[in-house]
Amino acid sequence: MTHLKATESIDHAARKCEGLIRHLESKNNILFLTTSTRYREHDWDVPKTTQLARRIKEHLERKRKHVTIIDVADLTIHTCEGNISGKRGNNCGVPGAKLPDKRKNPTGHHRCWASINNKDDQLYKVTRDLLASQVVIFFVSVRWGQTNSVYQRLFERLSWIENRVSTLGEKPIPQLKKLEAGIVLFGQNWNDEEVLRTQKQNFEWFGWKVPNALSFCWQYTKDAEDESAESYSDAVKDFGTLLQIALPGSQ
Repeated sequence: MTHLKATESIDHAARKCEGLIRHLESKNNILFLTTSTRYREHDWDVPKTTQLARRIKEHLERKRKHVTIIDVADLTIHTCEGNISGKRGNNCGVPGAKLPDKRKNPTGHHRCWASINNKDDQLYKVTRDLLASQVVIFFVSVRWGQTNSVYQRLFERLSWIENRVSTLGEKPIPQLKKLEAGIVLFGQNWNDEEVLRTQKQNFEWFGWKVPNALSFCWQYTKDAEDESAESYSDAVKDFGTLLQIALPGSQ
């Protein structure tokens, strides 16, 4: 890995970020879902993707846009029960799985057995806002060549949205037919572009619109073997440069 490659990557990612911001400036009712994690007591150590989400939110609010940000890691979201492929067949998202709580499920569209079987489950906090949004952006870290576990748990729990249409043969949920979805991925040294392609395909299978402007990835180095301490430290510095380019004047 050379620093030149990293610098080129920063410039490219910053331009992609600028494109994302421009696209969002023409929208409203925007939902940001952050998924990366740090020790809760270290409020000085905010994940890079979360920092970016907060900076973009502040920028858009100055443009009088309504932006909601949810840190998914702070929610209690139980593991998917895998009802798509259970012994009794595909039972995911069936009418009987409707969450019977109008406060949690005001539209009546939330159908997930894990939400019923676990009284403390908070997936409804995501779906309530998702069903009221024009755009959703997932902010995700790449770990061991895949999306982090918080994102994966969340996305598996949303399977009923896709399953209602593809397997149960129902019409798409009206509020989600025009939803635009994107993902911002930050990783260190391996597989980010492949992860990006996979998640954009997932969004398309969900029936969401996936404009190219809403998704990008930034990987510090293409050298998968570079695990040096200096590489991780330099990535933090270069992320600061990315912010300065994409969001000049932001604090």
